[in-house]
Order: sequence, then C-alpha cells, then structure tokens
Amino acid sequence: MAHDESPKPAGSHPVILQRSSYPEYLRISEILRKETVGGILLLIAASLAIIWANSPFSDSYFAIRDAEFGYEPWHLKLSVGQWASDGLLAVFFFLTGLELKREFVAGDLRRISRAIVPVAAAFGGVVVPALVYTAVNLSSPDTLRGWAIPTATDIAFALAVLAVISSHLPGALRIFLLTLAVVDDLIAIAIIAFFYSEDVSLVFLLWMLLPLGLFALLAQRRPKFFGSTTSGPWLILLPLGIATWALMHASGVHATVAGVLLGFCVPVLRRSGGKSVPPRPDKPGLAEVFEHRFRPLSTGFAVPVFAFFSAGVAIGGAAGFASAVTDPVFIGIVLGLVLGKPIGVLLTTFVVTKLTRANLDPGLSWWDLLGVGILAGVGFTVSLLVNDLSFGAGSEHDDHAKVAILAASVLAALLASVVLRARNKRYRRIDEEEKVDSDADGIPDVFEERGN
Repeated sequence: MAHDESPKPAGSHPVILQRSSYPEYLRISEILRKETVGGILLLIAASLAIIWANSPFSDSYFAIRDAEFGYEPWHLKLSVGQWASDGLLAVFFFLTGLELKREFVAGDLRRISRAIVPVAAAFGGVVVPALVYTAVNLSSPDTLRGWAIPTATDIAFALAVLAVISSHLPGALRIFLLTLAVVDDLIAIAIIAFFYSEDVSLVFLLWMLLPLGLFALLAQRRPKFFGSTTSGPWLILLPLGIATWALMHASGVHATVAGVLLGFCVPVLRRSGGKSVPPRPDKPGLAEVFEHRFRPLSTGFAVPVFAFFSAGVAIGGAAGFASAVTDPVFIGIVLGLVLGKPIGVLLTTFVVTKLTRANLDPGLSWWDLLGVGILAGVGFTVSLLVNDLSFGAGSEHDDHAKVAILAASVLAALLASVVLRARNKRYRRIDEEEKVDSDADGIPDVFEERGN
C-alpha cells in the first residue's frame, strides 16, 4: 500500500483543505462536471442576451421579456422575465436545498472540523462585500438597498471559468469552492427571505404549510416508491410543489424560498432494516436520486433561461457605459465582488486557522486560497436575482448593476485565471498523486489510509 504524499504536520493540529473521503470525492466530482456544463450554457445564454439587447432588434428582446401572462386572481400574472426569476429559478433553489441538506446530513460538512473553514469563509465572503458596497453607497440612500448584490458566488459560472482556463485545481480546493458557494446560497436565501420580502401575508404563508407538509410527509414515508418510479414524483409531488410555490409567491415572500424548503423536506438517509443509514453510491437516498434526475433540468434549462432574460441590458454605447461606471451602484458591486470577496474569504480563513491552530494541507499555500477567493467573486445568477429585487427590472440602477455584475464577474475570472494558472504546474503534480496507486477495488490508497 502506498504512503500518503501529503502527510499531516507533526502534532495534533488539524489540517484544513485536506482530501475528503473517497465516496464524497466521487460525488462532488460528478456534481462539478455537471455544473461546469451548466456554466458554459450560462455564459452562452448571457452573451446572446447582451448581443440581442444591444442589437437593432433590441425592442423585440424587451417586448418578449416584459410580456405578461398568468392568472391575476392568484397573483400569478407575471412577465416572462418574472416567470423565469420566480418560477424557473425555484428549480435551481430546490437543487440548492437538496445539496445543502445532503452536505450537512451525510456529507463531509456533518463533521464540524471540516465544515467550520468553508462555512466561515462563506460568511466572510458575504459580510465583507456587503460592507464594501455599503461604504461606497452610504451617502446615497436610494442605492443602499442593493447591499446584498455583491454577496453571491455563482458556482456554475466559476467552474466554467476553470474549464476554459484548463486549471488542474486540486479536489480539495474544488470542494472548498463548491461548499463555500453552497453555504453562500443558503445565506443569500435567508437575505432574500428576510430583507427582500414585502407586504407579507400571514394567511397565505399558513396555507402554504399545508401542501409543504403533505409533500414532506409523502417524501419521508415513501422514499423507495418515489425513488424507484419516474411518474410518481411528477404526478404526486410536483403538484404539491407547485401549490407550495404559488402560495409562497402570493404571501409576499420571494417564491424561490419555496424551492429551498421543498428541497429540505426530501430525506437524505435511506431506510435499511428499519434504520436510517447513510446513502451509498450503489444505494442512494431520495435526495441524491432527485438531485441526479433534476440537476440537468436546472443547469441545462432553468438557469440559462433565467440568465437569458435577466442579463440582457441596453448598455447604450460608450456614453451609456461611462454613465454606468460613475454610478455608486456600479462601483460598490465591482469593488465588493473583485476585492471584497477574496478579502472576506482569506481573512476569515486566516482567523479560523489561528483560533483553531490549524494548518493548510502541506501541498497547498495561501496563494491557492487567494485564487479561489478571487474566483468566488464571479457572481451572476443570485446577484442578478437580488439586483432585480433591489431596484426593479428596467430601472436605471438595475441596468447599471447588471453591467457591474457582468464586468466584475469577467474581471474576477481574469484575475483568478492569472493566479491559478501560475500554480498549474503544482496542481498537475497533486493531480497525478491523487490518481496513482489504486487497489483492485479502484479506491486510491491515499483515501484508504485515512480509514475512509
């Protein structure tokens, strides 16, 4: 059996960003591959929207985006753009709910020693950009409402950047980035629920609990049935999910929150011999089954369509861009994403390592965390959603914020590419170390030595 090429430092100090358990490594790797494809589709959709919105045919783009349809008495007469942000994006947040629950129930984050660093980094990556934006817009009360726009990380977009630059980013850093983005999404959901919900109707919220509770009861009581059939979830759970979403929308709380709640209701553990046991690759729990089934719908359709109808902004040529860059909204978002994100991620990670007397894995350095922190500044999907909630689609600040989100994401991607590509030679060596010396069962020895 081969020895571990990256041993822990002498003593009892914990090691952060070490390799995860092998089953978790395989599962996360599969998710990352799918998110990378989704990120590329996201880039294509956003590019098409910007080109169309600034072409001679721009009127047709905005006419389609603003066309309304739906049933008014149920508060569901929405524009196409609103259906994309409130409706389709709920699918994305449903997957986010599944992933969050999976990580904290059966993933590596169930262990505090592994969870504390990426969770702290996520909070730092939210708080510092918000403070940067607030500092820039403190004297402008009408723009202060956008303080949450630069707090989000778009994992699909970030992974698409990694795919383009062909970075051999080690698995530990990829998992750190994914975990940071997932926790980031949870914080964003809480921000949307508490700060961007207006005229909340308690009556509709209480009614919403009825289909939500029934959804949870059926999913918890009959996981084997819904996991083994393809029609059951569509015919039974989907109508309950739509009812939950519609009542949440009518209550005044943003409807995407319903997607997260529905995801939390799906069981992660599977039943075996009357007991709840962790899922296995050959015997997944219902949450993992749903994640496998519905992730293509989210990454391949829901999020790209949302991006297409949300990213389209008429820049107005050089004069329009000059007007945007002087707006404190633009300045706050760009500084928040490009500077605030990496500062927040690095600062909180440094503080945690000092408080816990932890050390980085010997194969990695703080330059690697800097690259990941900069890459976390690629904000897109949730940033665009919060922007629309902050200023309203079509307003001047909304348009300037979209330009800022796009500009900041591109700038963060370029800067991250410089840092990470400079470390690519080292990453290749780590990648080779992780792939060699496999047993007959296909599990690398480096994972078996840790008893995982």
